[in-house]
Amino acid sequence: MSLFDKFKKKSQISKIEPSNSKLVQKVELKRIDYHPKILLAWSQSISGNKDISAWLNENGYPELVIAAAAIRLKDEARTWLMQNGFAHIMAMINASEGDEKAQKWLLKYKFDLLFHIAMAVEHDNKSWIWLKKNATPDIFILTQEIKKVKDKIEENHNDIHSFRRD
Repeated sequence: MSLFDKFKKKSQISKIEPSNSKLVQKVELKRIDYHPKILLAWSQSISGNKDISAWLNENGYPELVIAAAAIRLKDEARTWLMQNGFAHIMAMINASEGDEKAQKWLLKYKFDLLFHIAMAVEHDNKSWIWLKKNATPDIFILTQEIKKVKDKIEENHNDIHSFRRD
């Protein structure tokens, strides 16, 4: 059992309908139980390391490269995640941007770890404490990298001189 699976309760359903969509398409969620080294590589991909991103893409982890792009607000990447079984990763990204529906969705479907990653990115100290107590160092590092990127995007959005520099 991987760390991601550890915090997903047995009541987890395999097909989940996004509630904010007018045309609901059921897509089976794919497993996201990655080796710690892959999670560390994903962290590097999120921070912008193109060589690591290429390696992930070439070695069977394109969803992580796409998720890194989704974190950087790329709409095509966000759509791809939703349509290809990674709605739970997209919910974590949306929740980390303050989307309360996504936060509730993660809790409803028992994605506790993804919820706490998102909330820690959203500057929730209780989630940082939860991660320190319940997550491995690779998850903590991943969360820090997502937070760095999201904070930089927010800083750029608030700076009139860096308009559209996401």
